[in-house]
Amino acid sequence: MANEKQLKDAKKVYDTLCAALDANDWKYKKHDDDLVITFLTRGDDIPMQFIVAIDADRQLVRMLSPLPFKFVEEKRVEAAVALCQTNYSLVDGSFELDLSDGEVSFKLTSSFKDCLISADLLKFMVMYACVVVDKYNDSLLMLNTGKLSLDEYFEKI
Repeated sequence: MANEKQLKDAKKVYDTLCAALDANDWKYKKHDDDLVITFLTRGDDIPMQFIVAIDADRQLVRMLSPLPFKFVEEKRVEAAVALCQTNYSLVDGSFELDLSDGEVSFKLTSSFKDCLISADLLKFMVMYACVVVDKYNDSLLMLNTGKLSLDEYFEKI
């Protein structure tokens, strides 16, 4: 359970995140009681959902973007291999696959324990996550539907 200082620090990060999004005219939904914001955006193709949670207990900013489809059972091993290679090429963050149901999410975190997080870092996290998810989501969907083979996916990325 978060102590008073951890809660205060988390609230400060949450307020900084909201101010950074407001300064860039982002549309988002605030969940003040949980220190969570959610938003939808569209890149070049597939709509993207984002959840940013400020975790007071662990002193983390946790960003998650679940893809709007699940891998079918017969494509999950290919998905795991594709995501492993994709993650290897990423500078930060990672895609995660739940083998039990085929759900894929992009995750990005940053700690604010004993430090301040700037609006610029939070803005970078949001923009970077949007670019990464937009870059890979359509190729992953095509891999799932059989429109791309695993070798073609590797060539494309």
